[in-house]
Amino acid sequence: LQCSLCKLRTHQWCFLLFNVLLFHALLFGADFVEEYLLQPTPGVYTDGMVVSVREKARKLDLSNSRDNVSKVYLITNPDACRNSDLFLLTLIFSSPADVTQRDAVRKTWANQTLIKGFPVRILFFLGSTQTSAAQEDLVRESELYGDVVQGHAAADSSIHGPTERTALAFLWVITFCPLARFVLVTKDSTFVNLPAIGGYLLGLHRHPEDLYLGRVIQRESPDRDSNSPGYLPPAVYPDKYLPEYCDGTAYVLSQDVVRKVFVASAAVRASAPADVYVGLCAQKAGVAPTHSARFSGEKHIRYNACCYHYMFSSARMGRYELERVWADLELKGGSCSLFHTYYGLVICKALTYLD
Repeated sequence: LQCSLCKLRTHQWCFLLFNVLLFHALLFGADFVEEYLLQPTPGVYTDGMVVSVREKARKLDLSNSRDNVSKVYLITNPDACRNSDLFLLTLIFSSPADVTQRDAVRKTWANQTLIKGFPVRILFFLGSTQTSAAQEDLVRESELYGDVVQGHAAADSSIHGPTERTALAFLWVITFCPLARFVLVTKDSTFVNLPAIGGYLLGLHRHPEDLYLGRVIQRESPDRDSNSPGYLPPAVYPDKYLPEYCDGTAYVLSQDVVRKVFVASAAVRASAPADVYVGLCAQKAGVAPTHSARFSGEKHIRYNACCYHYMFSSARMGRYELERVWADLELKGGSCSLFHTYYGLVICKALTYLD
């Protein structure tokens, strides 16, 4: 009888252990597959278009065209990158009316000038306003904080607004911030963990090229709905799937990729969401995206301090949640142990998937 009880308990423990392992495999398995199997392969550039784009990007120098380029911006902020040794430039896309959200970002994760001793700069990039009064308010905000760049782009609600704004943002980087080693592109509704991203980038090669890092979207079909703003007719884009691209909530480019995407954009006439547009341009430049499961993509990650210490981003964060999360992170401070990080990831990922 005792032997039978021992066997029964052993089977129960084995069954419990199996279920625990299965739970963690299901929870993190997709991340592991994405992280280690969905990485770009080294490119061999035989396509004439790719070779031409990369060569033009290498030679691109707009240092003598600053005055002319300034004319396409309502607020240029040409001296925002005075530090010639800038490690990371962060461009935060925002709508002119979202001043309270910008203020929340300024008071929270964007309130940093150094990452592990390396200089960073955070700027808001906006499109055109609808009224002269709104423009005057924006000019005052720019004078107060010195962190606003505004391009002559169509409104966000228009078909071409987001792509125009992205192209103008990259032009601004090439012209006024050409020595920034990396450029992080994000939105004002996203929480960004700058120290974690900085630590990751510092662990790369000294001068990495072709870095296009984010949560990679794969095998997504083009929008064939003729009534949709992102409509891609077969005549413009005949392929069954879009190229792989990084979700637009947060992604990182090396300086050379900013140039390559900008040069390639001259040959991309497709009307598409801004992140898809960047992916189309990157494909023409021979740049493949690198996936990191630490970017949330469009998901909002349920808050846990150790989880947020590890993750690179969390989307759909309102003003009050940003402030609450940041206050708690500052209160708890420091880094988390391996166990607490793992436990935190289990909790926040499980709750996120349940959501």
